[in-house]
Amino acid sequence: MERKHALIRRPSPDLANGIVTHIERQPVDAKLALAQWHAYVDALHAAGWTTHEVDPLDSAPDAVFVEDTMVVYGDLAVIARPGADERKPETKAAEKKVRELGYNVAHITAPGTLDGGDVLKFGGTVWVGSGGRTNEEGIRQLAALLEPLGATVKAVPLEKVLHLKSAVTALPDGTVVGYEPLVDHPEVWDTFMAVPEESGSHVVLLGDNTILMAADAPQSAQLFRERGLKVIEVDISEFIKLEGCVTCLSVRLRGMPRRD
Repeated sequence: MERKHALIRRPSPDLANGIVTHIERQPVDAKLALAQWHAYVDALHAAGWTTHEVDPLDSAPDAVFVEDTMVVYGDLAVIARPGADERKPETKAAEKKVRELGYNVAHITAPGTLDGGDVLKFGGTVWVGSGGRTNEEGIRQLAALLEPLGATVKAVPLEKVLHLKSAVTALPDGTVVGYEPLVDHPEVWDTFMAVPEESGSHVVLLGDNTILMAADAPQSAQLFRERGLKVIEVDISEFIKLEGCVTCLSVRLRGMPRRD
C-alpha cells in the first residue's frame, strides 16, 4: 500500500510581504490565509494523508510554499538552493524534517539554483523549468543525482510564469494539463491538455483517481470529473495573490522510507 505522507509549513504572519514577480501585488489577508491553510491540511487528512509540519519561519514570508525547499525522488531528498536569496534560509528546517523521516539527503550547491516548484515528476521523467529561479547548473546537478536512480531529467525553458508547476501539472494518467496562454512550450508533452482557467493547471495527486485543486477553476474541475476523477476543491485565494498554488503548499512523500 502506498505510504501517503506530506510536509507542510504554516504561513508566516508576514505572508503579505512575499515575493511577486509576474503579477501585480495585491493586499493579502493573513488571518484568512491561515484559515485557508488549515482547510488545505484538513483536505489532505480527509484524503488519507499524514502530514509532518516543518518548523515555522516567521521571518520568511514565502516559507509556507514548502514545495520549493526540495525535490524528493524515491528515498532521496534533494535539498534545493532557491533562486531568490530571500528564500535560501527556508531549506534548513525542511532538511531537518526529512532527515528525521529517514530520507537520504543531497544538496544543490553554488553556483546552481533550483526551486522545487520548477520540478514536475511523472513515470520516471523529471521535467525542470529553466530560466527563472532554476538555472542550468542546478538542473545539471539534479540530473546527476536522479539519473542513477532511473530518472530521465529534461529541461523546459520558462518565461511566462514563476515556476514550471505554475504552468503545468499532471493528472493521474500522465496527461499534462495547463492554461495555454501561460505555457511556453506545450509541445514538450505528448499528452498535453489545455484547461480553460489558470488554476485548472494546478493539481495535486492524492490517489489513483483523486486530485486536489483550487476552488476558482470550476470549468476545469468539471472537465476532470468528466474524465472520471474525484476532485477535491479548496479555497487558496490569499496564496494565489502571491503566485502560489495547491502544489506549493506541501511536499508529497509517497515513497517515504519504512522504519518498521
